[in-house]
Amino acid sequence: MPVTITTTKTDDDLRGLLALQQRNQVRNLTPEQQQEQGFVTLVYSFEQMKRMHDAAPTVIAKDGDEVVAYAITTVPSVRADVPELATLFSLFDTLTYEGKLLSEYAYYVVGQVCVDARYRGQGIFDKLYAYHKALYQHQYRLFITDISARNTRSLRAHQRVGFKSIHAFHEPDANETWEVVVWDFTK
Repeated sequence: MPVTITTTKTDDDLRGLLALQQRNQVRNLTPEQQQEQGFVTLVYSFEQMKRMHDAAPTVIAKDGDEVVAYAITTVPSVRADVPELATLFSLFDTLTYEGKLLSEYAYYVVGQVCVDARYRGQGIFDKLYAYHKALYQHQYRLFITDISARNTRSLRAHQRVGFKSIHAFHEPDANETWEVVVWDFTK
């Protein structure tokens, strides 16, 4: 059965997304796997995913009933529901793009993206983002996220689909440097 790109519709979709997230957590991968395949850092609860889904469905790839990839849709209205992202949204409030604060634009955030190891290299990442653009470009101008500077696979993939780096910052508690990237749907 071919992989289909769609949005989260059921609680099982959200559970499938969270299971994939767990398998790709940075703490569950060797340094070699992290370097070669990438990784995800945040862990969302089912309740947080449900609130994010209710605000704006997440784009997923499914093989039959199995969620094999996702690009989490996170709109600013859920910032209070997801404390792990609150500081990121606060940072975005201080950054500029083309001479204006990001908060002056209609924007939303990639809460996280992941493609199951068995499905990498098949163009699914690009299809997830193409679906995002088709679904949300009439509502939002900017699609924003931050990526660990160590996650070179993810940085390259985001650049390939159209994201541009606008800011880098160091997070001392995690001893991690992050790149803030923006995809302007008008370009």
